[in-house]
Amino acid sequence: MGIEVDVIFKIAGIGIVVAFLHTVLKQLGKEEYAHWVTLLGFIYILFMVASIVDDLFKRIKSVFLFQ
Repeated sequence: MGIEVDVIFKIAGIGIVVAFLHTVLKQLGKEEYAHWVTLLGFIYILFMVASIVDDLFKRIKSVFLFQ
């Protein structure tokens, strides 16, 4: 029932990669691209979390409606 550790590691890995890319692009003077990479990484993680929350609500609904 608990959250899988795999998802936590995926989110952490994506965060590390995005932070690395942001730093590299900013050092190269490509700040606009760095901001886009950060935004896209945030949106990707947001969709991952949204799917986890959707699964949580489905499980709660199935528990209380006894389906």
